Amino acid sequence: MVATAISGGHLVISSPASSSRLRQPLALAPRAARPIASVARRGVVAAAVSGPAVATSAGKDAKQAPKDFLHINDFDKDTIMKILNRAIEVKAMIKSGDRSFQPFKGKSMAMIFAKPSMRTRVSFETGFFLLGGHAIYLGPDDIQMGKREETRDVARVLSGYNDILMARVFAHQDILDLAKYASIPVINGLTDYNHPCQIMADALTMLEHIGHIENTKVVYVGDGNNIVHSWFLLAAVLPFHFVCACPSGFEPDAKTVEIARSAGISKIEITNDPREAVKGADVVYTDVWASMGQKEEADYRKQKFQGFTVDEAMMKIAGPHAYLMHCLPAERGVEVTDGVIEAPNSIVFPQAENRMHAQNAIMLHVLGA
Repeated sequence: MVATAISGGHLVISSPASSSRLRQPLALAPRAARPIASVARRGVVAAAVSGPAVATSAGKDAKQAPKDFLHINDFDKDTIMKILNRAIEVKAMIKSGDRSFQPFKGKSMAMIFAKPSMRTRVSFETGFFLLGGHAIYLGPDDIQMGKREETRDVARVLSGYNDILMARVFAHQDILDLAKYASIPVINGLTDYNHPCQIMADALTMLEHIGHIENTKVVYVGDGNNIVHSWFLLAAVLPFHFVCACPSGFEPDAKTVEIARSAGISKIEITNDPREAVKGADVVYTDVWASMGQKEEADYRKQKFQGFTVDEAMMKIAGPHAYLMHCLPAERGVEVTDGVIEAPNSIVFPQAENRMHAQNAIMLHVLGA
């Protein structure tokens, strides 16, 4: 079977031998042989300085890679592309029906869901299972992290039972604290600040449909939310043109914008004119206007976001080669029309599937498999 892969941020074709190494599961270090928490936390995450926007993984030994996956810009370009390359390879194997690659056999993952999610739960749970592991779902009432039990205690208890921890939480500080006190890798499944797994899936989808990420133009239309923050952090690692078109008063976090701009590798723009912004876009991206926890603002936001619906007219301005992306769930008829989601240039559902494949590669990376 001929597999696709990445070289220098571009999609290329490789011979069957290039993926043959995947067919032999790598043995991970036995749990008993792992260092205790104080030693194993090579990538302890620093507390946020003036807000989570400037939080980065800063281990005691800065030369060592972070053990966790919390922010995209914790990693360099080569590492991000290596993860995406692995996602393509493992996806090809899974889609072929080959189930011989079982690197997570005998491993368990705890999944903390302070925020419920269909896509995040099913993509992580199914992906971990397909690669041989067992995932444990912990819903909002199972832990009540920070209320019934302190986050630092939860992190250490779950570290004793599991090999990896994924958490989808509200406060960004919660994921930082989990990573600080856990002795096992922690993956950020979403916080109010960022959503790195989603943007890795988006980048994978762009590689598959456009062939490259570098030098593309991605235009986000909508609220300057956690999705936008993660796009800015990706723009601090990979060079592309990113435009955030949002209503006045709904701009993204200024410190995060500065992280992207100060990296000096991507063209960064923020505008209040979505129709001007989408001209020449390779990707037009949108999200709900009121995220979970903001539903009481929905009517107010609908008024403020007039003119920001991604409709057929806006996509026509973008041009015939522009793809539509949406992280889902979508409120059809609000931030995006039904016709645009169902149009031939919509890649929303391949994008959703790629959550699993991107996350598989992220888990392989942090587990060293």
